[in-house]
Amino acid sequence: MAIRYSVVIPVYKNEENIPRLVEVLERLASKVGPEMEVVFVVDGSPDQSYALLRSAIATVSFPAQLLAHSRNFGSFPAIRTGLSAARGEYFGVMAADLQEPPELMEQFFETLSADTCDIAIGTRAHRNDPLVSRAASTLFWSAYRSAIVHDMPKGGVDVFGCNRKFRDELLKLEESRSSLIALIFWLGFRRTLISYERQTRLEGKSAWTLKKKIDYFMDSVFAFTDYPIRLLMRLGAVGVLLSGVTGTAVIVARLSGAINVPGYAATIITVLFFGTLNIFGLGLVGTYAWRAYENSKHRPLAILARHYQNDKGES
Repeated sequence: MAIRYSVVIPVYKNEENIPRLVEVLERLASKVGPEMEVVFVVDGSPDQSYALLRSAIATVSFPAQLLAHSRNFGSFPAIRTGLSAARGEYFGVMAADLQEPPELMEQFFETLSADTCDIAIGTRAHRNDPLVSRAASTLFWSAYRSAIVHDMPKGGVDVFGCNRKFRDELLKLEESRSSLIALIFWLGFRRTLISYERQTRLEGKSAWTLKKKIDYFMDSVFAFTDYPIRLLMRLGAVGVLLSGVTGTAVIVARLSGAINVPGYAATIITVLFFGTLNIFGLGLVGTYAWRAYENSKHRPLAILARHYQNDKGES
């Protein structure tokens, strides 16, 4: 039977989750039907995840693929690998730790099959994580939504589903240091948001370390906005103006005798003016560097989502 639905699962340090994950997928396959396949991508996991999955897929009732990276490249490259290998018409990305409810896949596929959207995005209404983790996540996504990707849901995004057209366009964007989630919103297309409650992790420990979070933050910011550069230019421009006002006050104070230290006025004026002018200049140079960087990414200038022609229909 032809594959219609593909579930993509990146796997890294999830050996303790594998037995429950396979059980959950069996139940999901019984609901979705025999047209569903599962694509596992083991992202250089140092544990027994690959061996356990290799044994498991020999006995499961649903079609499955098992791919393995040569080393750990990250969850987003693993998702791209899985999407590239998937054979369905509709695709859903699912976490191996099962913190996102598997029922989301059913909702994704139902919504996508109805052709009401090109991408279905899971948005966290609530998360059963530690307080510090929740606070840090809320702060990050709020700032990111405010300054960079305005369409980003308040709770952020971890999982999504899409149709083949969206998948193909996403895979064309081959940026090595970028954010897959931000690219989803950059692409546009018809979107549907599906709310869910993030579950507590039952097995194992999250591999989402502080270093990976910082790298993700850097990639999410610098690959999608020149806001830091523009902020630098604004600070420099304001600084130049303030240095002019302060310099004038220092000159007036020197002429009125309020300042008696020789060379004080000239030193302060020089430091203030050229210091802030240097900040402004860095902003200008950064602007040109950003534009060169934007061109080097080779993102398309426009993306065609649908094409209608009265003699051939819509594609």
